[in-house]
Amino acid sequence: MGVTAIVARRVGEGEREAAAITAVQAIWIALIVSLPFSLAGIAFAQDLLRLMGGDAWTLEHGYRYMQWTLGSNAVIMLLFTINAVFRGAGDAAAAMRVLWLANGLNIVLDPILIFGFGPVPALGIEGAAIATTVGRGTGVLLQLVILFRGGQHLAVLPSHIVWHAAHLWNIVRTSLGGIGQMIVAMTSWIFLMRILASIGSEAVAGATIAIRIMMFTLMPAWGMSNAAATLVGQNLGALEPGRAEASVWRIGLYNMVYLVAVAAFYFLLPEQMMRIFSADPAVIAIGAEWLRILSYSLFVYGWWMVSVQAFNGAGDTITPTWINVVFFWLIQIPLSWVLAIGLGWQHSGVFWGVFISETSVGLFTLWLFSRGRWKAAKV
Repeated sequence: MGVTAIVARRVGEGEREAAAITAVQAIWIALIVSLPFSLAGIAFAQDLLRLMGGDAWTLEHGYRYMQWTLGSNAVIMLLFTINAVFRGAGDAAAAMRVLWLANGLNIVLDPILIFGFGPVPALGIEGAAIATTVGRGTGVLLQLVILFRGGQHLAVLPSHIVWHAAHLWNIVRTSLGGIGQMIVAMTSWIFLMRILASIGSEAVAGATIAIRIMMFTLMPAWGMSNAAATLVGQNLGALEPGRAEASVWRIGLYNMVYLVAVAAFYFLLPEQMMRIFSADPAVIAIGAEWLRILSYSLFVYGWWMVSVQAFNGAGDTITPTWINVVFFWLIQIPLSWVLAIGLGWQHSGVFWGVFISETSVGLFTLWLFSRGRWKAAKV
């Protein structure tokens, strides 16, 4: 979030050299942050799995998967970070090509390395980790070629490969709010899953499948929301706050239309969608119920996605963080517990708690965006 906001602002200001230096500092940060996770993953894979409750088979066979996955943490960090640079520069197509290559290669290598093929031995789950690492690593190599080859959006020159403390700190400072947003969102889901786990395994399974369906169908909406972050940052850099706001309202309208269509499928065909992933009647019924409840909120959710990314694109990552703290930690979790456990609504209580809190946070965030204070954010 921080990298996208800063690169977009510098590009909008016409300061492409500063944007390139920012891109290099982002790479330094990604490498530094990933190092302790890589070392811990390689050295303490079995201990970490044991701490997480892994059984004997997992400890014997799964630790190599963890060593590859955490050991290559720098690859994952670079993949996300450099794609954030591309999006901030307005070259989302480059980010898409990188992900097509990385995931396509992963899909091809997975069955070869997992099951073996010709002279290649069957490596099992370790092969899955190697395939993922090779795919992502190849994607990072393509990113570096694009970045250093340059183009109409952004070009990194050898002279830009320096340690620049001011630019580096600016990224860290701007990113703190984005980190807070992710922590709040993820811990909120952990608590919700804990409530569902106390209700039963069918509730967890049904909810998990429903969320996966939602994440998949919302991918185009997130893509449009990311475009809002880029357009806001570039237009504020170009001293065009009116155009920045207009772009958000336009993207929000597109998002709303798309998600209303998705909501129609959630409402009319929830059982059919669930049956693709499960044959358990209880799991299907629970997941279908959540998809139908989600359909009521997607109209607002689409606007929330865009308005949050508008704040982030402007460099105001702190405001959405505090909004999330209030609505997710102080409202969503207690409300879901009261409805599910206190009133005995079971899994339905969690679903309605999520609906009430996320509809409320969407309306409030949109209202706060309309006040326009984000236009004065500095990055």
